[in-house]
Amino acid sequence: MSGSGRERMAEAGAPFGIAEVTGVSMVPTLLHGDQLLVHYGGRLRPGNVAVLRHPLQQDLLIVKRLIERRDGGWWVLGDNPDAEGDSRVFGAVPPELVLGRVRARYRPVTPGRQRSPGVTLSWLLSAVRPVGAGRAASRRLRAR
Repeated sequence: MSGSGRERMAEAGAPFGIAEVTGVSMVPTLLHGDQLLVHYGGRLRPGNVAVLRHPLQQDLLIVKRLIERRDGGWWVLGDNPDAEGDSRVFGAVPPELVLGRVRARYRPVTPGRQRSPGVTLSWLLSAVRPVGAGRAASRRLRAR
């Protein structure tokens, strides 16, 4: 997502699914390779991170932060101000293209990384985290 997307669901119509992040548009909140727990049909609010179909290329899934409702849908931005590919380029996203809210991210172990007890403990404490509304990021992005 954030550039190209891959989504896996246990079964069609399941309320939760897994998606994988590719790209850097949501750094520092999400990193390339993160796995996301997506709640399909979950309640959406400004500040939430969501998975959506790209409005200009609907076979492409992207992940962005919902900033505000506007005429025509949601205004969405990436958390990385230097990355492109959000509402500044394609405008508001129609509500039917917003698939679900990201509830958590899982950061896999970096291949080839040292497996000392300290590194392992650090990974365990940071690998799985809820993805919240990010008030500070939301305020920063609205100010543009």
